[in-house]
Amino acid sequence: MLTLLRAGTLALLVAAGTPALAAETATDRARTSHVLGLDVAESLAQVGEDLDLAAFERALVATLGGQPPVIPDAERQQLGLALAQRVAVRSGRPVPGLPPGSEPPAVDRAKAGTLVGADIGRSLLPLKDEVDVPALMKGLRETLAGGPATMAEAEITAVRQAMVARAQARAAATAQAERDAGARALADNRAKPGVFATASGIQYRVERQGQGPRPRASDRVRVHYRGTLLDGTEFDSSYARNEPAVFGLGQVIAGWTEGLQLMPIGAKYRFWIPGDLAYGPRGSPPNIPPNATLVFDVELIDIL
Repeated sequence: MLTLLRAGTLALLVAAGTPALAAETATDRARTSHVLGLDVAESLAQVGEDLDLAAFERALVATLGGQPPVIPDAERQQLGLALAQRVAVRSGRPVPGLPPGSEPPAVDRAKAGTLVGADIGRSLLPLKDEVDVPALMKGLRETLAGGPATMAEAEITAVRQAMVARAQARAAATAQAERDAGARALADNRAKPGVFATASGIQYRVERQGQGPRPRASDRVRVHYRGTLLDGTEFDSSYARNEPAVFGLGQVIAGWTEGLQLMPIGAKYRFWIPGDLAYGPRGSPPNIPPNATLVFDVELIDIL
């Protein structure tokens, strides 16, 4: 599918992963949502003429309300490809599979609006309780229509600056809270029987002994694993995909690079990895908060 959200204010707010638009009044919320609409419209500039905006709004509201997508996956892929081709042609880029100068396939504007509205809705889910959809749509419509702005540029700039400041403050508070929670959890965990710690701060427990060789930092390995937050929330699992993962130890987080070198083939370990050896202050939105301490159950199947 298209990459719809460009780097900037909107991407920063979404990446914060927490409600960053908390406003003191309904008027503040509407102004903030209006500016969000301007930013969404900017991200849709090259595809806007292909969208039925009424369908877009219905899909946006439905997705923010937790309703599943109404377009089947196979049709989503076809629509996404067609939209990407139309964007490429408008940008003057060659399109694989299309002869130079040819027109890209037409799209059903209602279905395209539904598809893109759902995609934008999913992107805005971290902010769902703070978004005033009518105000957002007003900003989006006036921008895509090319008409005059109903907010002065100075006001738009001030609202954007306030949005960014709130997002940064909330992200910093979340990062510090995660760091503190991780430190407390690791301190408690260290006292439990069978838990060992490395000099770097990784903790581990041997769930099953192995008998084969141990990998080196330059090796590629095949593993099964499950990753959770400290509260048990699963964010990734090769078991769920029913397929082991293959990667080089230099391609993963530092905690994995170090931890897997402790494991002989056939072993299963549980690791507790502090945030600075995992995804650090950026986290991995939307599932892993900044500075989060992570828990991994890992089986080393083979060294490749």
